[in-house]
Amino acid sequence: MVLKEINVLYAEAFSARAGKGNPAGIVLDADALSDDDMQKIANLVGFNETAFVLKSKAADIRLRYFAPNHEMSMCGHATVASIAELMSRGQMAGSKQISVETAAGILDVAYDKRLREVTIKHMPVAFLNFEGNVEDLAAALGIGLDDMDRSYPIVYAHCGTWTLLVPIKRVEPFVRMKPDNKRFAGILKEMPTASVHPFSTETIGFANDLHGRHFSASHSGTIEDPVTGTASGGMAAYYITYIKKINHAALAIEQGQEMGRDGLVKAEALRINDGVAVSISGTAVFIEERCLAIEN
Repeated sequence: MVLKEINVLYAEAFSARAGKGNPAGIVLDADALSDDDMQKIANLVGFNETAFVLKSKAADIRLRYFAPNHEMSMCGHATVASIAELMSRGQMAGSKQISVETAAGILDVAYDKRLREVTIKHMPVAFLNFEGNVEDLAAALGIGLDDMDRSYPIVYAHCGTWTLLVPIKRVEPFVRMKPDNKRFAGILKEMPTASVHPFSTETIGFANDLHGRHFSASHSGTIEDPVTGTASGGMAAYYITYIKKINHAALAIEQGQEMGRDGLVKAEALRINDGVAVSISGTAVFIEERCLAIEN
């Protein structure tokens, strides 16, 4: 058996404080790695996502994202962490606008050196109605049917990946949530591989606009994502489409408090013709570099 050593950077996105936000693994110069290598590394790292930085013929860089059990088309927090780390290392020195190739398409990404903030401009958000059993969904989240805010619809949102947005009346039920992720695929009949993202317009932080938790899809190999960029983009689009019914909003979205990983995503939504364009912004902090060994 031959072992291959891989250096993996560990960073936390949507926070400027260590021990908060959403952890991500980052592997630089990953062009020589096979799909199998990447999956093994992501499984060893064990975070919700590990990002692999590759060369691109269509953009400035290419990013691939792997959960412990499968590849993801897009990951907001791993993108924020990767771009922030590349900038801090001077590998994209002088760049303010970066094009990033992903499986979900080419994204425009900006970096504010003064704020050390990464902004991802997403493609227009798509919505799909949830037609499943709401009582089963509540039970799978570990809450009661009366905790849900039925004045707003439950919908799937796509902002790089599909997630089910579930309106909740108050913040209090979030601490009671105990997801049974394995049940999600059978309940989410229109989109069995989607994650589930309950949210509320009631917040813990006075200055914030939305509160959320994010529970992983049945097949992902993880339970919960501390702070979720793509779902926050979907929430911002939902906010101007279903809640306020306005053309533009800039929101502060809190997540991670129930896990002790308080994080903050800035999200902006703008109605364009028949769609809603969104961008998400956040900071990241580098934690450490580790060397992992995988079978070659």
